[in-house]
Amino acid sequence: MDHSQNPKSIKYHVRKYLEKHQDRFKGKKVIDLPAGNGITSKLLKDLGAEPYPFDLFPEYFKYDDMHCQRADVMKEIPLSDHFADAIICQEGIEHFSDQYKVLKEFSRVLKKNGRLIITTPNYSNLRARMSYFLSESERFNSIMPPNELDSIWMSKQDIHREIYFGHIFLIGIQKLRVLAKLAGLRLKHIQFTRKKTTSLLMLPFAYPFIYVSNWINYRKNMRKNKQVDNASKKEVYGELFRLNTNWRLLVDGHLFVEFEKEKDKEEVSRFLQSQHESFGLT
Repeated sequence: MDHSQNPKSIKYHVRKYLEKHQDRFKGKKVIDLPAGNGITSKLLKDLGAEPYPFDLFPEYFKYDDMHCQRADVMKEIPLSDHFADAIICQEGIEHFSDQYKVLKEFSRVLKKNGRLIITTPNYSNLRARMSYFLSESERFNSIMPPNELDSIWMSKQDIHREIYFGHIFLIGIQKLRVLAKLAGLRLKHIQFTRKKTTSLLMLPFAYPFIYVSNWINYRKNMRKNKQVDNASKKEVYGELFRLNTNWRLLVDGHLFVEFEKEKDKEEVSRFLQSQHESFGLT
C-alpha cells in the first residue's frame, strides 16, 4: 500500500507539503534519513530535487534507480560539512537514543539557512499526555509502555551491530525545540496535519487550566533570572508560552516541524549563559 496517498498517514501530509513547495526543493541537495522504502526519495526526485537517501537498513529501499547508503546518524552521515540544502527526517527522531547528537549531525551537514524537516508522533497532544499519565504508554488501553518485547523493531547483528529501537524516545515540541536550538537550528514553521478525536474532546475541559497555568509560569519567570535582559527572556519564554498554549498542537496527531539552520554547532556555545557559578579555579 502507498501510504503517501492515505490522508490518515503522515506520508500523505509530507507529500502534499513537498508538492506545494516544490520550487524550494527543485535542484537542491536533500538528505532523506531514514529513507525506509524510498517513497519520499522518489517523490523528491520526481519534483526535481537531488535526493540523498540514507538508512540504517538500506535493504528495505526499493528503487533501483537510486542508491540508498547505510548510515548510522548517531555516529556520522558520510557527507562533508555544509553539504545539503535540506534534510527530511520522517518518523525517525523518536527512534534515536541520542537525539541531541543526531540534531548536531544534521546541523553539520546542512548549509547556512538550510532546512530540516522533522515529523514524529505528537507527544505534546492531549491524548499523549493522558496516555503518559495513565500508563507511560504511547496510547492508553492499546499499547503497553516501552519494553524489551515490543520496542525492538530490528536487531540484525550480522548486518549492523546497532539496534533499531521502536518508539522508546518519543519527544514533544518543547524538548525538540531546545535540542534543535542547541544544535544551531531555529524553529521556523509548524505544519499541522490531522486532528485526533480524543484530544479534541479533552480540549474544552483542559485548555483553560493549561492557559492559566502557563501564563502564571511565564509571568513568574519573566520576573526571575535578573542576569538575563528582558528582551531575551521575552523572546524565549514567549515562544515557549505560545507553543504550550497553541490549541492546534494540543490536538494534532503528528509533529511536522521545519527548522532553519542559523549557526554552526560550534558557534552556539558562545551565546549560552551558564546557570551555575564558575568552579572558582585560579
